[in-house]
Amino acid sequence: DVVVVRYVGPVGAPGMVEIMEATEAIVNLGLDESVALITDGRFFRILPGPIIGHVSPEAAIGGPIALVEDGDIIEIDIENRSLKLDVPEDELARRRQALVLPEPRVKKGFMRTYAKNCLPPERGAAMQAWD
Repeated sequence: DVVVVRYVGPVGAPGMVEIMEATEAIVNLGLDESVALITDGRFFRILPGPIIGHVSPEAAIGGPIALVEDGDIIEIDIENRSLKLDVPEDELARRRQALVLPEPRVKKGFMRTYAKNCLPPERGAAMQAWD
């Protein structure tokens, strides 16, 4: 099984939310060898089992993680550092067409500016411009 935690990346949170509660729940329930966790957020420390963070592009900007539905097969290839959502392309196209991204959680202030101007996680999630 795979638990997907999304909309907690740089734009969605905004900032990269620590999802320690989800990872600890999996470990504390003894599921760390049978349940994977995938997130566009981040986690702290080394944990057992397949826990994959910093997924990009993140859900809040329409990345593939936003298209995952219950029952989908997700292939995890740790050795080659890849994830694959095993859903036919025509179905993914239908989901993209129907996708409604949530409104930004923060409407004003620095964090709104950050969410509008930050880089993706693989480029440091740092802010690049001010508006």
